[in-house]
Amino acid sequence: MKFRFLASFAALAGLAAAVPGSAQQYERKLQHSIVPCQGSGPAVWLQMTNVKSSTGNMRVVLYKAVKQDWLEKGRWLQRFEVPAQEGAMTVCMPVPGPGEYAIAIRHDANDNNWSDMMVDGGGMSGNPSLNIFNLGRPDVSKARFRIGKEVLPMTVRMRYL
Repeated sequence: MKFRFLASFAALAGLAAAVPGSAQQYERKLQHSIVPCQGSGPAVWLQMTNVKSSTGNMRVVLYKAVKQDWLEKGRWLQRFEVPAQEGAMTVCMPVPGPGEYAIAIRHDANDNNWSDMMVDGGGMSGNPSLNIFNLGRPDVSKARFRIGKEVLPMTVRMRYL
């Protein structure tokens, strides 16, 4: 278990510091709001379970569900941060429009903006298996979801060492 999760931080570390993208469609920082999930969408009503503590922040990041963007620095579409809440917490991620996307979440438990493998945690849409053999970068097909104009409910299980 420790080896599987340890490797997942290689992928989630990219959530800590992104390199500026060349297109305006990337790297949109949002203020969290539940309003998009109270309407007709498109948005993801995201429940995060197994949050280890109420310290630090949760960074929720939306990617296009394509191999060249998934978990790559500077290739995320939009993200927001919210204070962590131990146990389960629910947030709303608006999406730009109907299509295929993937979500990655990092719990920066000590709020130092770095991925500390022994403290921080992570999770992804689809709850893919994380192990040393895929170096923490599950194929985007394992995290991909399709959304139309609806509000899509989703649960992501957070994982820690």
